[in-house]
Amino acid sequence: MSHKLVLATRNQGKITEFRRILEELAPGQIELIGVDQFPHLVDVDETGSTFEENSLLKARYTCEATGLPAIADDSGLCVDALNGDPGIFSARWAGVHGDDRANVQKVLQQLADVPDEKRTAHFMCVASLVMPDGRHQVAEGRFEGHILHAPVGENGFGYDPIFQPLGLSISSAQMSAQEKDAMSHRGKSLRAIAPHVIQMLASLG
Repeated sequence: MSHKLVLATRNQGKITEFRRILEELAPGQIELIGVDQFPHLVDVDETGSTFEENSLLKARYTCEATGLPAIADDSGLCVDALNGDPGIFSARWAGVHGDDRANVQKVLQQLADVPDEKRTAHFMCVASLVMPDGRHQVAEGRFEGHILHAPVGENGFGYDPIFQPLGLSISSAQMSAQEKDAMSHRGKSLRAIAPHVIQMLASLG
């Protein structure tokens, strides 16, 4: 028996990634539904000051609006030489939400004169599960690396083409889906929260 779980995003890359990872962790147990199946839902204003606050905002709204368990994440790139920016503003750092090209170019411009040894960065992801009865669970994951001087690779989205994972000689966008799932910020946060998702969904009967 599978349980319905609503993913609070319209980002098709995230939907594909969530489905792939959750199916690996809980085969046949979770039917992940995108918010596009609920025309009355609106995009939640990410007014939180942390990844956790934003992920909970999105999960709570989606759960209350659909009456179904909901999961959401808030994630972003944090660059040391930029004092942690783009941070929670990653998806809208260039002023246009979801414009990957503009966001990537802004990061590269800001780091134009920064040498390799100071281009360290990490991705952060916080995943939040909210149940109709008010229960919730939060988990986080980090993905360490540094910023390249130009985009490389096409198997990814967001900042993947300019992010080189620690210990590797390729960008995130050059990794296979399975390789990235095993070490990415989102993969780590989902692995941490998956046992709670399975347990809480099972409690619904």
